[in-house]
Amino acid sequence: MDKRIYLCLAHMSGNEMQYINEAFDTNWVVPMGPNVNAFEADLEKFVGEGKSVVALASGTAAVHLALLACGVGPGDEVLVQSFTFCASTHPITYLGAKPVFVDSEPETWNMDPQLLEEAINDRIAKTGRKPKAIVPVYLYGMPGKINEIMEIAHRYEIPVVEDAAEGMGSRYHGRVVGTFGDYGVLSFNGNKMITTSGGGALICSSEEAKRKIMWYATQAREAYPYYQHEAIGYNYRLSNICAGIGRGQMTVINDHIAHHRRLAAFYKQAFASVDGITFHDELSGMESNFWLCTVTLDEKLHVKNENLAYAHAIQGAVGGAAGVVRGGGSVHTDCEPNVNVEAMRINLDKEGIESRPLWKPMHKQPVYAGATAYANGVSESLFKVGLCLPSGPMVTDDDAERIVKAMLDNLE
Repeated sequence: MDKRIYLCLAHMSGNEMQYINEAFDTNWVVPMGPNVNAFEADLEKFVGEGKSVVALASGTAAVHLALLACGVGPGDEVLVQSFTFCASTHPITYLGAKPVFVDSEPETWNMDPQLLEEAINDRIAKTGRKPKAIVPVYLYGMPGKINEIMEIAHRYEIPVVEDAAEGMGSRYHGRVVGTFGDYGVLSFNGNKMITTSGGGALICSSEEAKRKIMWYATQAREAYPYYQHEAIGYNYRLSNICAGIGRGQMTVINDHIAHHRRLAAFYKQAFASVDGITFHDELSGMESNFWLCTVTLDEKLHVKNENLAYAHAIQGAVGGAAGVVRGGGSVHTDCEPNVNVEAMRINLDKEGIESRPLWKPMHKQPVYAGATAYANGVSESLFKVGLCLPSGPMVTDDDAERIVKAMLDNLE
């Protein structure tokens, strides 16, 4: 079998080793130091708009601290996009608040502005209080309709935390996403546009906001000659060693974006004439980084071995998924990809090609069974037909041709 092709793997092609070695040579191996400062400066230059950036241990930590800075606390409600990964929503519960899910519009697959405003008015009518924050997400790097969302947020005076964990470098009418709201979240996990092996950052509106986030991220210590704590803080700062990797990655971020966009153009052209496979493309005025390229398979499209799609319950991690998973579940849930999508995933996996369904909407996750949701059916319908394709900097042109050929060969 040819080499296995993964969805998105880190590519160390910048000055990573130089900065890592400097950290060891100078013994800066703690969550502070020259690499952290320089990495934050590089990020600030990249995102522009006069923003300040705090480097953190993960994108999830960035969401958590942004919500904390917005004043989110026990009993509050936060409006969050349902079509996303759980890292967008779990930090809401860390703070004792309640996620209120808002479905997507069908063009970008991101938060529906009209549904957002309906949700705001309904929550005010039912609870007597405005939601405490709004969390839109840039799914797979695709910019959402952020101008419309920001207009609504400003009108109701609700802070916005942009989850741009998948959208680093994507632009909306020329402006980098993550810079429109009060805060913007970035992720540097091992499968993102750049990596620090694990890490994230929070884009802040000012130096004052940055200092507040840094205070929370370093255990919220007071200025005494001993450890005095008057608020709960967190150990969320990025290490100087990991920041060295990030500095090296910043030298090739534009190359990574260009590579992802070139793959997207290839997939788009390759499937343009294939009846039943639709490439998810950007709208006019939007420039996606295409962190992951995605397609939808028409439910009437037939794929080989559909009868085997849900023959056995999954017992371990699928594809490149990391960490520990709990096995022993049932074969089916009440919301799952169509059999042709699952058959295609299995067939590609047998040929050494990782693919993955779209994110399962959060309002369909058992852990949020009791949560309020404003659903229009868009995310559920997309989850049933969508598939993510390999898109990272380690995917070569030959790999892309192999992927397309494998998909077409598996059509009946």
